[in-house]
Amino acid sequence: MEIISENWLEIFGVVGSLLYIYLEIKQKSSLWVVGFFSSAVYVVVFYRTGLYAFSALYSYYMVASVYGIYCWRFAQKSDIQERPVIRLKKSLGVILSLISLVLFAGIGYVLDNYIDSSATPPYFEALPTALSIVATWMLARKILEHWIVWIFVNFFSSALYFWCQLYPTSVLFIIYGILSITGWLKWRLDMKKENKK
Repeated sequence: MEIISENWLEIFGVVGSLLYIYLEIKQKSSLWVVGFFSSAVYVVVFYRTGLYAFSALYSYYMVASVYGIYCWRFAQKSDIQERPVIRLKKSLGVILSLISLVLFAGIGYVLDNYIDSSATPPYFEALPTALSIVATWMLARKILEHWIVWIFVNFFSSALYFWCQLYPTSVLFIIYGILSITGWLKWRLDMKKENKK
Protein backbone atom coordinates (compact mmCIF):
# COMPACT_ATOMS: atom_id res chain seq x y z
CA MET A 1 0.00 0.00 0.00
CA GLU A 2 2.95 2.33 0.58
CA ILE A 3 3.94 2.26 -3.09
CA ILE A 4 0.39 3.33 -4.00
CA SER A 5 0.32 6.21 -1.52
CA GLU A 6 3.75 7.43 -2.65
CA ASN A 7 3.03 7.09 -6.36
CA TRP A 8 -0.72 7.69 -6.61
CA LEU A 9 -0.41 10.44 -9.25
CA GLU A 10 1.89 8.31 -11.41
CA ILE A 11 -0.44 5.30 -11.04
CA PHE A 12 -3.40 7.49 -12.06
CA GLY A 13 -1.39 8.50 -15.15
CA VAL A 14 -0.63 4.85 -15.90
CA VAL A 15 -4.33 3.88 -15.79
CA GLY A 16 -5.30 6.82 -18.03
CA SER A 17 -2.51 5.99 -20.45
CA LEU A 18 -3.59 2.35 -20.72
CA LEU A 19 -7.13 3.48 -21.51
CA TYR A 20 -5.67 5.87 -24.10
CA ILE A 21 -3.77 3.17 -26.00
CA TYR A 22 -6.78 0.82 -25.86
CA LEU A 23 -8.91 3.52 -27.49
CA GLU A 24 -6.12 4.20 -30.01
CA ILE A 25 -6.03 0.56 -31.10
CA LYS A 26 -9.83 0.61 -31.45
CA GLN A 27 -9.61 3.88 -33.45
CA LYS A 28 -11.98 5.69 -31.07
CA SER A 29 -11.77 9.47 -31.18
CA SER A 30 -12.31 9.62 -27.40
CA LEU A 31 -8.63 8.63 -27.13
CA TRP A 32 -7.77 12.31 -27.56
CA VAL A 33 -9.84 13.41 -24.54
CA VAL A 34 -8.32 10.68 -22.35
CA GLY A 35 -4.89 11.54 -23.75
CA PHE A 36 -5.31 15.19 -22.81
CA PHE A 37 -5.95 14.43 -19.14
CA SER A 38 -3.42 11.62 -18.74
CA SER A 39 -0.82 13.87 -20.39
CA ALA A 40 -1.60 16.63 -17.88
CA VAL A 41 -0.83 14.18 -15.07
CA TYR A 42 2.49 13.21 -16.62
CA VAL A 43 3.52 16.85 -17.11
CA VAL A 44 3.58 17.04 -13.30
CA VAL A 45 5.12 13.58 -12.74
CA PHE A 46 8.03 14.17 -15.12
CA TYR A 47 8.64 17.72 -13.93
CA ARG A 48 8.92 16.50 -10.33
CA THR A 49 11.36 13.80 -11.45
CA GLY A 50 13.55 16.25 -13.36
CA LEU A 51 12.71 14.77 -16.78
CA TYR A 52 12.09 18.20 -18.28
CA ALA A 53 12.04 17.15 -21.94
CA PHE A 54 9.39 14.53 -21.14
CA SER A 55 7.42 17.09 -19.14
CA ALA A 56 7.51 19.42 -22.16
CA LEU A 57 6.64 16.48 -24.44
CA TYR A 58 3.50 15.76 -22.45
CA SER A 59 2.58 19.44 -22.67
CA TYR A 60 2.88 18.98 -26.43
CA TYR A 61 0.63 15.90 -26.17
CA MET A 62 -2.04 18.08 -24.57
CA VAL A 63 -1.93 20.47 -27.55
CA ALA A 64 -1.73 17.52 -29.98
CA SER A 65 -4.87 16.08 -28.38
CA VAL A 66 -6.81 19.17 -29.46
CA TYR A 67 -5.35 18.82 -32.98
CA GLY A 68 -6.20 15.09 -32.96
CA ILE A 69 -9.82 15.80 -32.03
CA TYR A 70 -10.01 18.24 -34.94
CA CYS A 71 -8.45 15.79 -37.43
CA TRP A 72 -10.49 12.80 -36.29
CA ARG A 73 -13.84 14.44 -35.64
CA PHE A 74 -14.20 17.79 -37.39
CA ALA A 75 -11.96 17.72 -40.46
CA GLN A 76 -14.53 15.58 -42.25
CA LYS A 77 -18.29 15.26 -42.30
CA SER A 78 -18.49 11.55 -41.55
CA ASP A 79 -17.68 9.78 -38.31
CA ILE A 80 -14.04 8.96 -37.53
CA GLN A 81 -14.53 5.27 -38.24
CA GLU A 82 -14.89 6.30 -41.89
CA ARG A 83 -11.50 8.02 -41.94
CA PRO A 84 -9.17 5.47 -43.53
CA VAL A 85 -5.82 4.31 -42.24
CA ILE A 86 -3.15 5.33 -44.74
CA ARG A 87 0.41 4.25 -45.53
CA LEU A 88 3.39 6.53 -45.12
CA LYS A 89 4.58 7.86 -48.47
CA LYS A 90 8.33 7.67 -49.07
CA SER A 91 8.69 11.43 -49.58
CA LEU A 92 6.85 12.18 -46.33
CA GLY A 93 8.93 9.52 -44.57
CA VAL A 94 12.11 11.34 -45.59
CA ILE A 95 10.72 14.67 -44.37
CA LEU A 96 9.60 13.19 -41.04
CA SER A 97 12.99 11.51 -40.59
CA LEU A 98 14.75 14.85 -41.12
CA ILE A 99 12.35 16.58 -38.72
CA SER A 100 13.03 13.85 -36.12
CA LEU A 101 16.78 14.32 -36.53
CA VAL A 102 16.56 18.11 -36.15
CA LEU A 103 14.30 17.78 -33.09
CA PHE A 104 16.64 15.19 -31.56
CA ALA A 105 19.69 17.40 -32.03
CA GLY A 106 17.90 20.54 -30.85
CA ILE A 107 16.30 19.00 -27.77
CA GLY A 108 19.53 17.22 -26.84
CA TYR A 109 21.52 20.44 -27.20
CA VAL A 110 19.10 22.42 -25.03
CA LEU A 111 19.02 19.72 -22.34
CA ASP A 112 22.80 19.39 -22.37
CA ASN A 113 23.58 23.11 -22.26
CA TYR A 114 20.66 24.96 -20.68
CA ILE A 115 18.65 22.61 -18.48
CA ASP A 116 19.95 21.46 -15.12
CA SER A 117 18.77 17.88 -15.38
CA SER A 118 20.84 15.00 -14.08
CA ALA A 119 18.02 12.46 -14.37
CA THR A 120 19.25 11.02 -17.68
CA PRO A 121 21.97 11.63 -20.23
CA PRO A 122 20.45 14.50 -22.27
CA TYR A 123 20.43 12.75 -25.63
CA PHE A 124 18.81 9.63 -24.14
CA GLU A 125 15.89 11.81 -23.14
CA ALA A 126 15.96 13.75 -26.42
CA LEU A 127 15.65 10.69 -28.70
CA PRO A 128 12.25 9.37 -27.54
CA THR A 129 11.00 12.94 -27.13
CA ALA A 130 11.78 13.83 -30.75
CA LEU A 131 10.34 10.60 -32.13
CA SER A 132 7.21 10.91 -29.97
CA ILE A 133 6.47 14.38 -31.35
CA VAL A 134 6.57 13.02 -34.90
CA ALA A 135 4.66 9.81 -34.07
CA THR A 136 1.84 11.78 -32.45
CA TRP A 137 1.44 13.90 -35.58
CA MET A 138 1.39 10.69 -37.65
CA LEU A 139 -1.33 9.28 -35.38
CA ALA A 140 -3.47 12.38 -35.89
CA ARG A 141 -3.21 11.75 -39.66
CA LYS A 142 -3.91 8.00 -39.14
CA ILE A 143 -0.65 6.92 -40.77
CA LEU A 144 -0.14 3.20 -40.16
CA GLU A 145 3.61 3.42 -39.63
CA HIS A 146 3.25 5.57 -36.52
CA TRP A 147 3.01 2.24 -34.68
CA ILE A 148 6.56 1.28 -35.74
CA VAL A 149 7.90 4.48 -34.22
CA TRP A 150 5.95 3.81 -31.01
CA ILE A 151 7.27 0.27 -30.71
CA PHE A 152 10.84 1.58 -30.57
CA VAL A 153 10.00 4.59 -28.38
CA ASN A 154 8.04 2.54 -25.86
CA PHE A 155 10.67 -0.13 -25.23
CA PHE A 156 13.49 2.44 -25.17
CA SER A 157 11.54 4.66 -22.76
CA SER A 158 10.73 1.73 -20.49
CA ALA A 159 14.44 1.17 -19.86
CA LEU A 160 14.96 4.89 -19.32
CA TYR A 161 12.13 5.18 -16.80
CA PHE A 162 13.38 2.12 -14.93
CA TRP A 163 16.79 3.76 -14.66
CA CYS A 164 15.08 6.91 -13.28
CA GLN A 165 13.21 4.74 -10.71
CA LEU A 166 9.79 5.46 -12.23
CA TYR A 167 8.84 1.81 -11.89
CA PRO A 168 5.07 1.99 -12.56
CA THR A 169 5.76 4.07 -15.67
CA SER A 170 8.50 1.65 -16.76
CA VAL A 171 5.99 -1.22 -16.58
CA LEU A 172 3.44 0.93 -18.43
CA PHE A 173 5.85 1.42 -21.32
CA ILE A 174 6.59 -2.31 -21.58
CA ILE A 175 2.83 -2.80 -21.89
CA TYR A 176 2.74 0.09 -24.38
CA GLY A 177 5.39 -1.64 -26.46
CA ILE A 178 3.41 -4.89 -26.56
CA LEU A 179 0.17 -3.05 -27.32
CA SER A 180 1.93 -1.07 -30.06
CA ILE A 181 2.68 -4.34 -31.81
CA THR A 182 -1.01 -5.27 -31.41
CA GLY A 183 -2.04 -1.85 -32.75
CA TRP A 184 0.22 -2.23 -35.79
CA LEU A 185 -1.33 -5.62 -36.62
CA LYS A 186 -4.93 -4.46 -36.06
CA TRP A 187 -4.60 -1.24 -38.05
CA ARG A 188 -2.93 -3.12 -40.90
CA LEU A 189 -5.82 -5.60 -40.92
CA ASP A 190 -8.36 -2.75 -40.80
CA MET A 191 -6.62 -1.09 -43.73
CA LYS A 192 -6.74 -4.29 -45.78
CA LYS A 193 -10.47 -4.66 -45.04
CA GLU A 194 -11.07 -1.04 -46.06
CA ASN A 195 -9.19 -1.53 -49.33
CA LYS A 196 -11.37 -4.54 -50.21
CA LYS A 197 -14.58 -2.49 -50.03
